Amino acid sequence: MKRILHATFLLAFACAAFVAFSTVAQAQKVDVGFGMSTILAPSANGYLGENNGHEPVSQAGGLYPGFSGDVLFWHNVGLGGEIFWRGSQLNYGSQLNLPVRPIFYAFNGVYSPKIANHTYLEVVAGIGAQSTRQYCGASCYDPYTNTTFVSDTHFMGDFGGGIKFYPWGGLFIRPEARVYLINNNLLFSSNHAIRVGASIGYTFGRH
Repeated sequence: MKRILHATFLLAFACAAFVAFSTVAQAQKVDVGFGMSTILAPSANGYLGENNGHEPVSQAGGLYPGFSGDVLFWHNVGLGGEIFWRGSQLNYGSQLNLPVRPIFYAFNGVYSPKIANHTYLEVVAGIGAQSTRQYCGASCYDPYTNTTFVSDTHFMGDFGGGIKFYPWGGLFIRPEARVYLINNNLLFSSNHAIRVGASIGYTFGRH
């Protein structure tokens, strides 16, 4: 089932990437960026409880580097994608002592109108997944991929936005936030998380 889910997401990403790149020639703007964020989420003390299966482990905190990009091709409307991952491993529980690393990736619709000189609003919404890698050493070694981790992947919806400031040419700075609504996220104390941070990037095309 996990292999089918992974293949489905990869196919969806490939199709979206093909559509995005096929419109580059007609695009008004193409943005690429690199950012740093952290995650806000309910604490382990406030988990949803055993009745619905959520574990008392919070995924809050940590530094999440990541990449993003979008193509705007019609009246400030376009498509974008992003991936952010926890830079350091999270110790999953004091008793289990299992290192894990959450990864968030999504494809979004993007609306980015101009709101002032050298300043653009950015509103996004879309779908993606949270994939949590569990580093379990030799006990889960896969000789076919030469990896010592397994991934727990769940479908998610996301929405949020940011404000792009252009201090010089096509260079932009973008404070941003995302709300992640994660389906069946039983590894952690909540089925939602918020990413807050900022990205620096460059816009190719008119702005």
